[in-house]
Amino acid sequence: MSANAASSPIAKALPTWRDPAAWMKVSDVVAVLLALSLPWSTSLVGILGAVLLVTVAPTVELKGFLASLKRPISALPIVLFVLALVGTLWSDAAWGARFYAVGPAAKLLVLPVLLYHFERSARGAWVLVAFLASCTLLMLMSWLVFLRPELSLRTPELAARGIFVKNYIAQSQEFTLCAVALAYPVIMLLRAKRIALAVLLTAIAFGFFVNMAFLVVSRTALVTVPIMFAVFALLHLKWRSIVVILCVAAAFAAVAWQTSPALRRTAETFARDYQLYKEKNIPTSIGLRLEFWRKSLGFFAEAPLIGHGTGATRGLFERVATHDSYQASSEVIGNPHNQTLNVAVQWGIAGVVILYAMWLLHLLLFRGDGLANWIGLLVVVQNIFTSLFNSHIFDFHEGWMYVLGVGVAGGMVLRARSEGAESSGTVRP
Repeated sequence: MSANAASSPIAKALPTWRDPAAWMKVSDVVAVLLALSLPWSTSLVGILGAVLLVTVAPTVELKGFLASLKRPISALPIVLFVLALVGTLWSDAAWGARFYAVGPAAKLLVLPVLLYHFERSARGAWVLVAFLASCTLLMLMSWLVFLRPELSLRTPELAARGIFVKNYIAQSQEFTLCAVALAYPVIMLLRAKRIALAVLLTAIAFGFFVNMAFLVVSRTALVTVPIMFAVFALLHLKWRSIVVILCVAAAFAAVAWQTSPALRRTAETFARDYQLYKEKNIPTSIGLRLEFWRKSLGFFAEAPLIGHGTGATRGLFERVATHDSYQASSEVIGNPHNQTLNVAVQWGIAGVVILYAMWLLHLLLFRGDGLANWIGLLVVVQNIFTSLFNSHIFDFHEGWMYVLGVGVAGGMVLRARSEGAESSGTVRP
């Protein structure tokens, strides 16, 4: 009987479930599924994020993991979360509001785990390809919804603009990141004379830009795309190539401007919204942001060192709101639509220093050549500049883009450096 028990399927499966290598592969698959689901679902991403922590746990070598957490690139996201948690102690908001405000920072705890995992796993590229494939499918679905609005899961107005799920800001963030990120592999493939694959990736990138030009694009994307391309050009192109690309981009922009009512409408709202706000105090998109920023600077000046505490922002806006109907000054919000001000109001200079230090160290992590360095750098640059107009570290979708992009690409970079150090016979500090 003991021999039969030993040879049972359960007994044979037990070594596999104790095998860290098997759990590594499971964690890789979960990360791929997370990347695939990010453009489409909110609840599934949250579930898979929690599952990822569970599947990584059996692979953890405690000493190495603790050493990984001590690195500033891993420690600072944790510190920012801890500050959000501790900040509940001096907030005047209700306890429910305080703990609710901690939630958006919780995703940062996954970032150090991703860095640790993909420093050891060789499958980080799977996750990046999965995200690109998922966004490409969403782009095709966007065109289909534009032609058949009844297929959309959103309102008829959004469906008419090619939005199948979520919103146009999230969709523009995804399409912008993918389109600009593809510039590096296209250049590398052309230099290696792999023309067919380079043409395919160029067509996909062009598809993203055409979708944004003719269906819908966020104003944040309009501002950040030139900055992201400038970073690429300065890092990877010669001046002659930069001039050629600028001419092509200018020609594309001119054609898009003349043929796309959606693009013109988006750009023209800048001046119109500002004028309506300044002259009539009407709560336009730009006007509300200016109102939120002006008031937030005042809140920061009241408590510059450690802020008003976690979750206090809405109460502060309620305190200074006017009671006029349909006026920008009467709007109450818990998010000032600027990452720096969001942090400064709640946790003062202490929070801003931690946030900026995290951004800076993550930028420095991606120095050097290679696809992982390029993607990681682009994710950080995009987050920094879009956070001028939104709180994209704490926003669900954009925050997960940052966590996943920096975590996976950062782990790949650390792995490559470790292998390079071992091959050269040097020891990492």
